[in-house]
Amino acid sequence: MLGNEAIARGAYEAGVKVASAYPGTPSTEVSENIVKYDGIYAEWAPNEKVATEVAIGASMAGVRSMTMMKMVGLNVASDPLYTASYIGVNGGMVLVVADDPGIYSSQNEQDTRMIARAAMVPVIEPSDSEEARVFTKRAYELSEQYDTPIILRTTTRLAHSQGVVNLEDRLEIEDKVYERNIAKNVMMPANAIKRHIFVEERLNKMAEAANTLDLNKVEYKDTRIGVITSGIPYQYVKEVLPDASVLKLGLVHPLPKKLIKEFASKVDTLYIVEELEPVIEEQVKAMGIDCIGKEIFTVQGEYSANLLRKKILGQQLNLETPAEAPARPPILCPGCPHRSTFSVLKKLRIHAAGDIGCYTLGAVNPLGVVDTTVCMGASISTLHGMEKAKGKDYIKNWVAVIGDSTFLHTGVNSLMNMVYNQATGTVIILDNSTTGMTGHQDHAATGKMLNGEPTYAVNLDDLCHAIGVKHVEVVDAFDTVRLEEVIKTEVAREEVSVIIAQSPCALLKSYVPKGKCEPISEKCRKCGQCLVPGCPALTKKEDGTIAIDASMCNGCSLCMNICKFDAIELKKRGV
Repeated sequence: MLGNEAIARGAYEAGVKVASAYPGTPSTEVSENIVKYDGIYAEWAPNEKVATEVAIGASMAGVRSMTMMKMVGLNVASDPLYTASYIGVNGGMVLVVADDPGIYSSQNEQDTRMIARAAMVPVIEPSDSEEARVFTKRAYELSEQYDTPIILRTTTRLAHSQGVVNLEDRLEIEDKVYERNIAKNVMMPANAIKRHIFVEERLNKMAEAANTLDLNKVEYKDTRIGVITSGIPYQYVKEVLPDASVLKLGLVHPLPKKLIKEFASKVDTLYIVEELEPVIEEQVKAMGIDCIGKEIFTVQGEYSANLLRKKILGQQLNLETPAEAPARPPILCPGCPHRSTFSVLKKLRIHAAGDIGCYTLGAVNPLGVVDTTVCMGASISTLHGMEKAKGKDYIKNWVAVIGDSTFLHTGVNSLMNMVYNQATGTVIILDNSTTGMTGHQDHAATGKMLNGEPTYAVNLDDLCHAIGVKHVEVVDAFDTVRLEEVIKTEVAREEVSVIIAQSPCALLKSYVPKGKCEPISEKCRKCGQCLVPGCPALTKKEDGTIAIDASMCNGCSLCMNICKFDAIELKKRGV
């Protein structure tokens, strides 16, 4: 199983009954697998804050619950998390948080353990798929034993690597009885100050118990080299230093101080091998223990066996230089509706405050219209801030662009803020009917739940009107003529306006291509305008005319609409 599949299996075996999440690479597959198990209610929430609050509610009601997210999603969920730490649990509650060393699919490289320490929430970290399954089950036991939510931390490498998993039967966990407890569950100041004392005591008890906890494992071999590690880096340590003594930490917060001191006293040279921040290292050094860590290792990116060979063993690695492959920068897919919208913005020389999603690729050539990307929902707020800083005229050649899923995630609040504070900006919702970048998950406006059942679909047009936007235009993203007219009209307004550029993602299973676009060479004037949007299906031939790769084209007609000489025609399906 993939690590994410194993976590889902562990949740099933642990008797979890409620799971809520927002898709975020590399955590998404946990939800997509957990929904397959009978006995678990699983859902997509509009954002990680809501997902965490759903899990908290289920825990309070007395059942085991789970919420899943990537590390930047934990930022969104931090508000309820910090308070949930004080409240504790009734039924066990686990937050699966996937970090992204190497920044393969994220906007930063933050370390979840840092947030967990601040929130005073324990962290468990598996190192392979089998441990992902087992540690998930243990997390629920510890959650209920110590009255605490627990974070199960993974990384991209574990989430998307496969390993052999031993399946066990599902535990039939009786629901805990709900009892009204204002002092525990209502975090008004007078109650919270008492619960803070409880949380500190809880962590101290767990730290003491961690010295003999089965999640932490000591492997004494050659004591000339000792390594303290956890998670995926443990695999690299075992590959490079098979004879070294190793303290493998499964519970990485709080740390087992006695166990660490005992281990350190028995080895000659101690290394701390951990990806990202020196969370373990700093605490070990604070105990007065000499160790080697970030002075030779990096705080950036993923580790590897070769990195350890070089840094610990001092090996000069004579690795063969791989053959240089042609550069393959990320691009929007053929038929992507975002390309059509961005091509119009480029033509009008309009800048876009961008957001998190596939459309971030509008920042690079050949489109080059997206100027900013911060976090989910920030495009709208960024545009608003620009106007308040520089005035209305400053943003006459700016818009905010945001996806349909991201708009429902946190964009709604930002748009509400624009209306409330009398802004004048234009927001373009790029509605491709899915959560595209994470692999085509449904959301509140698609009309389908996580399990595929039909449900009410939020109408984005009505929603925008409901929060006070008077001017909302819905446009086919590939109707470039009308889209251009609408953009010109809306950016000139002296009040907030919204354009919903609609067309489904070309990779959706339900998407039916219109046909294939074909060039008419004798009509081609070799102007190259059809190549400007950068569709990968189009190439220029040696004679200056264009060729269209039929295996890639899905007949979106963007190139045909751009061509002023009728040198491209659409061959419809079945014709």
